[in-house]
Amino acid sequence: MIAHSFHGHPAFGPAGGMHGATYTCDVEFRCKDLAQVTNWVIDIGKASEILSDILSKYNLKNLDEVFSNGEMTTTEFMCKVIHQGVAQRVREEVKDFKGEISVKLWESHKAWASYEGEV
Repeated sequence: MIAHSFHGHPAFGPAGGMHGATYTCDVEFRCKDLAQVTNWVIDIGKASEILSDILSKYNLKNLDEVFSNGEMTTTEFMCKVIHQGVAQRVREEVKDFKGEISVKLWESHKAWASYEGEV
C-alpha cells in the first residue's frame, strides 16, 4: 500500500493528484538450468527475504517523498525500481543464480505492469 501523485500532470487526469494504491507483487525467477545438487532455480527462502526487504522501502510510504526529484512513480516505474533492487541483491547474495527476473505489480485484476531483465 502506497500513496503518491503524478504531480498534477494532465496526462494522468484525476490520478495526477495525491491518491493511494494497493499493489500485489509477483516476482518470477527464471533460468535455463536448475542448480546442481539442489535442483532449484533459487532458494525460495532467500528470494522471499530479498523481496521483503526491497518492498519494505516503499510499503506504507508516500512515494513522492521516497522519490523526491519529481519522478512519475507509475506502476511501470515501480516494477523497474523493484527489479533493480532485487537483481542487485541477488547478484550480491545468490552467486549461483544465473537467469532472469520478472517483476509484476498488480493494481487490480484489470490493471498491472511488469518489468523483466537478466541479473
